[in-house]
Amino acid sequence: MTAQRRRIACLLLALGCTTTAAAPPTAVRERQLVHLVRQDCGACHGLTLRGGLGSALTPEALRDKPTASLVATVLHGRPGTAMPPFASLLSEDEAHWIVTHLQKGFPHVE
Repeated sequence: MTAQRRRIACLLLALGCTTTAAAPPTAVRERQLVHLVRQDCGACHGLTLRGGLGSALTPEALRDKPTASLVATVLHGRPGTAMPPFASLLSEDEAHWIVTHLQKGFPHVE
């Protein structure tokens, strides 16, 4: 992990973005989250999440990225880029669920 990533991870932890186990979503919400990622995120990151306008969201691409930093990116976007914030649509627990599943290999829409 680079010094900059360590500083970001420490800042995010200090702000309350932890990497502790998140409350799992209900089965219905889980399907909605999978659909959101595959369709909305997939619009930029590719429908297979292997990259497009946005970077790849595969386990290999996310391997060295701190979970807390990824959760913060999902919730707050990346100013100055095409990455929008999703905090109005997702809770922190839901963003954490998405990130941990992206890191493992994201499920397909059922």
